[in-house]
Amino acid sequence: MAAAGVAAVLSLVVLLPATAFPCGALHPQHPDNTTASKLLGTWLYVAGAAQFPQHLLEMLLIDHGHLHVEPRSSEQELLISQHVAVGDECLTNNSTYFDITTSNTTQVKHAKTHQTVGTLMNLSSEDVLLIQYQLQRERTYLGLYLYARNLRVSTAHREEFEHQAKCLGLSEEEIVYAPWKTELCQVKEMKKGNYPCTEPTAAVTASPPPGTHQPGNTGN
Repeated sequence: MAAAGVAAVLSLVVLLPATAFPCGALHPQHPDNTTASKLLGTWLYVAGAAQFPQHLLEMLLIDHGHLHVEPRSSEQELLISQHVAVGDECLTNNSTYFDITTSNTTQVKHAKTHQTVGTLMNLSSEDVLLIQYQLQRERTYLGLYLYARNLRVSTAHREEFEHQAKCLGLSEEEIVYAPWKTELCQVKEMKKGNYPCTEPTAAVTASPPPGTHQPGNTGN
């Protein structure tokens, strides 16, 4: 049941297009002719922040995870393979892709419906990835996910992520760092710009990246 719930978190098929954001300091990333090459490869899941109670619970169940981004048929579309370790399973989800041209922003879209489920946001480094999601239920729930090229995420980048989460109205209690206690979803060593290969395991669906916080820590 936990694994199925986590899969639902990252599928998020009933999300609103990310257009207006409640925080003026947080802006969508505008693509250029280098965006696609910068996104390719493997991104490790560091942390997530979510308002929806079920998503927050599911993030607490994730030990580690990563995204693998590779070209699709179109140069403007990049396939996202999400991998996440929950319990003793490594789950995989290939249901989303990056669209780097729509509305002059870089968006995350559902592969079958082409519905916008998230938006790539600006951060101060090309080695970190910040994605904002919006889920519409009885009200609009926001989510923010941080990925990085490696686990050595600087204190400055963690603080920047936490600041952006709080700027969106997400509380400290709604921020969860992935502990990375196990190695179910293995990622081969990679260099920036290369295609890091994931060693096949079961399946992966979550996208929590590894942070430098101690296992089980949330917030600061």
